Amino acid sequence: MKRPLCALMQVSDRAEYLGSGLLHRGCKPFPDQYIGIFAQNRPEWTISELACYTYSMSVVPLYDTLGPEAIVHIINKAEISTVVCDKPNKAVTLLENCEKGLTCILTTIVLMDPFDDALKERGTKCKVEILSLKEVEDLGRENLREPIPPKPEDMSIVCFTSGTTGDPKGAMLTHGNVVANSAAFFRMIECTFIPRTDDISISYLPLAHMFERVVQTALYCSGSRVGFFQGDIRLLADDMKTLQPTFFPVVPRLLNRIYDKVQSGAQTPFKRWLLNTAVSRKEAEVTQGIIRNDSIWDKLIFNKVQATMGGRVRVMVTGAAPISPSVLTFLRAALGCQIFEAYGQTECTAGCTISMVGDSTAGHVGPPIPCNIMKLVDVQDMNYFAAKGEGEVCIKGSNVFKGYLKDPERTAEAVDADGWLHTGDIGKWLPNGTLKIIDRKKNIFKLAQGEYIAPERIENVYIRSGPVAQIFVHGDSLQAHLVAIVVPDPEVLPEFAASKGVKGSYQELCKNLEVKKAILEDLIKLGKEAGLKSFEQVKDLYLHTEMFTVENGLLTPTLKAKRSELGKHFKSQIDCLYAKTLA
Repeated sequence: MKRPLCALMQVSDRAEYLGSGLLHRGCKPFPDQYIGIFAQNRPEWTISELACYTYSMSVVPLYDTLGPEAIVHIINKAEISTVVCDKPNKAVTLLENCEKGLTCILTTIVLMDPFDDALKERGTKCKVEILSLKEVEDLGRENLREPIPPKPEDMSIVCFTSGTTGDPKGAMLTHGNVVANSAAFFRMIECTFIPRTDDISISYLPLAHMFERVVQTALYCSGSRVGFFQGDIRLLADDMKTLQPTFFPVVPRLLNRIYDKVQSGAQTPFKRWLLNTAVSRKEAEVTQGIIRNDSIWDKLIFNKVQATMGGRVRVMVTGAAPISPSVLTFLRAALGCQIFEAYGQTECTAGCTISMVGDSTAGHVGPPIPCNIMKLVDVQDMNYFAAKGEGEVCIKGSNVFKGYLKDPERTAEAVDADGWLHTGDIGKWLPNGTLKIIDRKKNIFKLAQGEYIAPERIENVYIRSGPVAQIFVHGDSLQAHLVAIVVPDPEVLPEFAASKGVKGSYQELCKNLEVKKAILEDLIKLGKEAGLKSFEQVKDLYLHTEMFTVENGLLTPTLKAKRSELGKHFKSQIDCLYAKTLA
């Protein structure tokens, strides 16, 4: 780890110095004074955030994966004149937009890392002053102001969600929203996890998103500590071993990797039998409410994977996307710690449900948390009716946002006249009072024969196929059937292909028609088992060798598929698939 944990007094003092420095330079101590933060997770991110809150200013996070156009949109929309950056290259990105005449509001860039005179001169030409963080802190120390604490109803952060289409929307969240969400979260798990001053969380999920920020708020309020990763997700395992966190916020994508690593380690029939036996015994304990990592099975089988996470994790919370019930159940046994699954969105600050202590079942996201109430409303086009315990998930409570910044039209679409936030997700109440997310309302479309299709529901079924790492199901109103783009799992595909009598490199296997046929058959089998109708099953697919990622623009920063971008990216392959099936 390159960055130490910061002592509380150091953080408090630096926040006052930085906040005073910003005020001395002309920023106003009001909630509609928006300060941009354009940086990776690091102590200075949090110090900059607290500097704003100490003097009632609001934070607007920026992040690379939004792209230059979206960053320009946010700066202009929020009228951001000051941005705190971590590295010079972020400042260059901002200056390039100024040089193109896209932003005329920006006047100050504050840099955490060292920079050269050339960058400062480039800023001067754009009428943007570039200062070091230390310079602004020193200025504030010399002109120290009394803190001006915000009220609960004051704006805390405007979190721009990338979305899958259109310009980013700025969700306006108050201090009351954040505190309510954090308090409710800990109220739900306090029976098993009462934070202590020696508890440590590792910060690697983007601070530009609310999941990580709510986690940090709750931990800081409890006197716990947060360590920051080095900035390279590929080195996260090294950071975990060094920091040895006790609390680990996580996303399903990372849990799937842990699961795959454990499974791939059992290469021989004996090792496979031993792993299955160990999992079976540990799962039986979890069902009885016994959570531990010191059993004989932990020492024989699971100690290595536990050690990769530092060996001290006692609570994990997963969110941001659905996780396979089989993976969740397996990892609860293998990792020997509590794993909670949460559900929510930026517009309700972060979470609105979380699984409960002692509930060892999977396939749901738990009951509502104490700060909000929930209801399901009819979605007639998709045959979901609240009377049957199914419908669109709606949320009301002290964690629901105040609307989108300067966007009353989209605010009215999200929150109705009675204050209910419409999530666009389709939920189902289970007999035990928990919520199961079963579909998505916004991404439905009609096929040529008039049948409604919810592609994300189909993808959630198909992703259970062993050789499938990622899948994108496509269809439109001009076609009578569905096709799919599949990214095979490079670790699973060779063994899957070998079982069909085919061998070769990963690239060769992805081009092999027999392999494609076998994967398609597996998908259709899973679809039938899940009750998919014939028109919901894909008729053909294309095997792609490159993962959908945030970097290549096919996933949002919260790892959701950018459906319109995927459709454009694979247009030629999709056209070929339809041409073949229609021939």
